[in-house]
Amino acid sequence: MALRARHWWGIGVSAAVLAVVALLVLTFSSPPRTTPAASAGPASPTAARPSPTAPAPPSPAAPSPAAPSTARATPPPASATQAPPSNAPAKDLAQQKLAGMTLGQRVGQAFMVSSPVTGADAQSTYVLEQLHVGNVFMKGRSTAGVDATAAVVSEAAGRALEAGVRPFVATDQEGGFVQIMQGPGFNAIPQAIVQGQLPPAQLQEAAQRWGRQLAAAGVNVNLAPVLDTVPGAGFAPRNAPIGAFGREYGYTPAAVSSHGLAFARGMLAAGVAPVVKHFPGLGRVTGNTDVSAGVTDSVTVRHDPYVGPFRDAVDAGVPWLMISNAYYPNIDTQDLGPFSHVIIQSMVRGDLGFTGIIVSDDICDARQVAGVPAAQRGVDFISAGGTVVLCTDQSVAPAMYEGMVAAARADPAFARKIDAAALLVLEAKAARGMVSG
Repeated sequence: MALRARHWWGIGVSAAVLAVVALLVLTFSSPPRTTPAASAGPASPTAARPSPTAPAPPSPAAPSPAAPSTARATPPPASATQAPPSNAPAKDLAQQKLAGMTLGQRVGQAFMVSSPVTGADAQSTYVLEQLHVGNVFMKGRSTAGVDATAAVVSEAAGRALEAGVRPFVATDQEGGFVQIMQGPGFNAIPQAIVQGQLPPAQLQEAAQRWGRQLAAAGVNVNLAPVLDTVPGAGFAPRNAPIGAFGREYGYTPAAVSSHGLAFARGMLAAGVAPVVKHFPGLGRVTGNTDVSAGVTDSVTVRHDPYVGPFRDAVDAGVPWLMISNAYYPNIDTQDLGPFSHVIIQSMVRGDLGFTGIIVSDDICDARQVAGVPAAQRGVDFISAGGTVVLCTDQSVAPAMYEGMVAAARADPAFARKIDAAALLVLEAKAARGMVSG
């Protein structure tokens, strides 16, 4: 989803970059996201919000794994590289698990709901435990460090344990203004525009280190990197979701691809699944889908060069891809990005040949989708071919969940889509040792 602009967003880009460059030297020397309307501008990753201050400097404390949750006895989330715990192939194990699930549990596997990174509240606890939610997004800001964050993550993951299936636990750890987890054991990650000045090999090495810190905190999915191409430095300040915060790796598809993939490879090497976003791109818009409706990209076309970095990422084997909430009339005149069969099914599955998990940007809190009833949003996303619905407003999650359950009960065709989405998630989890036999 897109970042919410605050009074400080207008800080000069050049000044921000100079400041972060200085920070970068320290960092690398240390170990340790309605109805469509005419307008211009899409959203950012997920429910991430820009921090009013730069990330805290890296701490000398080394990352360490969390202690088990006292709320629920369950092992911590598995890393993205662990093998299945049984001899059964991952697909067979996933099929067996799906067959034993209720409809509510199947819908839950196609859901990712937020929980505060500073500790669960009553609303998130209710949602995670009562709606069979199968995946968690750690939301907000924390400077507590790796150890304390790991304890919070472990508790949230325990609440989302469902039928012997552990949850994917995600966060937004791009760098710069978008770094949810900070404090001792977490490096301060520079903005992508600064990362883009590094040799790709050096960036990959750094991203692997950042990924290990996330893994130590119990996170196995990072809603990064941003593969949106901003057309130029002069346009960047007007590009509310990306360029205004230095979230772009460069100003050409080639630069975005080389450095975005270096970041993704580093995360993968650390056992954390990267999520490339926001397809088919937010770099040409001026509005922010989190806080504005009618955000439109009137330039991008189906076979646009700016789609290139996403194609490269798919070819490189990235496991997750996020859909933008913007409206792309040159691609689909009828539907917003997350509800577009053309964008999700024809482009992502067809043109790109992507077989992994397709996650929405936040469709609970985003102003862009407010014109669509909450109970219909998840139904429309899954119907268009999506896999996992991201919801960062727990108060909206029950209506969305119940809407999906009701639609599956009433429509066998939609029920099959739910099964397909849940199975894809279960297969990915089984391949990572997150499903008990």
